[in-house]
Amino acid sequence: MMYVSTRDKSKKVTAAKAIAQGLAPDGGLFVPETIPAVSKAQLGDLCAMDYRARAVAIMEQYLEDFSREELIHYVTAAYGDNFDDKLIAPVKFLDDATGVLELYHGPTCAFKDMALQILPYLLTASLKKCGEERQVCILVATSGDTGKAALEGFADVKGTKIVVFYPRDGVSDVQKLQMTSQSGGNVFVSAVSGNFDDAQTGVKTIFGDADFAAKLTERGWFLSSANSINWGRLLPQIVYYFSAYCDFVNAGKLKLGDAMNFVVPTGNFGDILAGWYAKQMGLPVKTLVCASNANNVLTDFIRTGAYNKNRPFYTTTSPSMDILVSSNLERLLYCLSGDDKLVASYMEQLKTSGGYTVTEPLRQAVAKEFYAGCCDDARTADTIREVFQTQNYLMDTHTGVAWSVLEDYRKETGDKTPTAVLSTASPFKFCDSVLRALGEQTDAPGTVLLERLTEKTGVPAPSPLAALKIKTARFNGCVEKHAMMGVVDEFVK
Repeated sequence: MMYVSTRDKSKKVTAAKAIAQGLAPDGGLFVPETIPAVSKAQLGDLCAMDYRARAVAIMEQYLEDFSREELIHYVTAAYGDNFDDKLIAPVKFLDDATGVLELYHGPTCAFKDMALQILPYLLTASLKKCGEERQVCILVATSGDTGKAALEGFADVKGTKIVVFYPRDGVSDVQKLQMTSQSGGNVFVSAVSGNFDDAQTGVKTIFGDADFAAKLTERGWFLSSANSINWGRLLPQIVYYFSAYCDFVNAGKLKLGDAMNFVVPTGNFGDILAGWYAKQMGLPVKTLVCASNANNVLTDFIRTGAYNKNRPFYTTTSPSMDILVSSNLERLLYCLSGDDKLVASYMEQLKTSGGYTVTEPLRQAVAKEFYAGCCDDARTADTIREVFQTQNYLMDTHTGVAWSVLEDYRKETGDKTPTAVLSTASPFKFCDSVLRALGEQTDAPGTVLLERLTEKTGVPAPSPLAALKIKTARFNGCVEKHAMMGVVDEFVK
C-alpha cells in the first residue's frame, strides 16, 4: 500500500517513508492510497482476540513494508505492564446502551498513549527501512496530553531528540508538571506565549523552512512529528474503535454486524478521524458524534460547511480541545473529495484569510458522516457531577463534554443505538476542574488536589500522577512564537 499527500496525490511513498517524514514536503498530510476492508467474518475473529492481537490485525493491513513479526514485537512492547489495566482500552458499561471506552490507562493517563507508546518503534524502524542515516528530532506542539505522551515514548530513545512546545496558560497544573519534570537526556520542553494554535503554527513554520532543514542536515539531523499529522500516530488509534466494538459484542450489548455509535471529544480531529477510517474499513458504525467545547469551530463546520478560525479563543476546563485549527480535517476533506488541488486551495485560504467554505457536495458528504455538538464549561461541570452522583462514575472534563453532547444527540434524534463514549483522560489530570464540578475547593497546587479528589470520591489516583508530588520541574522557560525555531536550533547540535 502506498501513501499520497493530501495536496499532491501524484507523489507516492511507502508507509515507512510516510511515517519517517511525518509531514509531506508540500505541507500536506499523508493518507493511504486505498482503505483496506474488514469482513464480518474477520470482525468475528477480532472478537476472540485480546487488544494486542487486534492491533496487529488492523495495523498490518496498512503497513505492508513491515513484517507481522515486527508488529507483534512492537505491539507487545508498547502495550504491556506500562498500562494499569490488562485490557489496555477497557469499556465500562453504565447502562445497556452506553459504554465508556477508557483510553487513559497508559503511563501518562491520556489517550495519546494508545499511539505514542508504539510510535517510537514504528518511527525508528521506518528510518532504517528508508536507509536514513541522519538522526531525528521529534517536534511537537501540544495542548497538554500529546506532549507528555510523546516525551514518555521517546525519552532516551537512541538516535532521537524531542522538543515539546505547550501554551503557557493552556494546560492544567498536572499536565504542566508531567511535561516539565520529564526525565531523559534527549528531551526539551518549553512554554509558548499564546494558545495551542500559536504553538502549532510555530511548529508548522519550522517544518516548512527549507533553509533550516538544510542546516540540520549538515549537522546530521532532520525533523519529524509525533503530532497526529503523522500517519504513525493516527493508525494505532483506529484499533481501539474495532476493539470497543468487539467488547460491546462480547458483552452481549450488540449483535455482530449491527451498528453502534461513537461519541468523540476532539479538537484536532485526529481521534474522530480514526473512527471514520474504521467505518470505511467496514466497522459497523451508524454515527460518529463530534463533541466540542466552547471552541466550537468543528461544530460550525460540520453543520454549515464553513470553516472559520477568526473567532474568539476560549481557555476552557477541557484544554486539550482548545483548538481552532483542526489539522486532521484536511485528511477527511481529501478522502471525501479525492481532489488534492481543491484541498490545497482550502489550506491556502485557511493560512491567508483564516477560513474557507467547501463545495455543497462536500458539505453534504461531511454532514452525512458526522453529527456535531458542543457545550460550555458550566454544563460540563453539571454533567460530571450528575454522572458521579447517579452512576458513581468519575469522568474528566473532556469526557464530560462528550457525555453532554451525547445527551443532546439522543434528545434531538431519538436514536437508541448502542454507543461508546470515548474517555480521553483520567479525571485526575484535571483534578481542579473535576473537584469544582463536585462542589469542592481548589485553592491548592495540582499535586495536593490529586489527594483531595481521592478523598472526595474514593477513587485512587493513577500511580504515575500520584508520583508527581515528589517531582520538580526541569524546564521552566517560555518563548514567543517567533523564537521557537531558535530553541530547536540551539537544542539540535
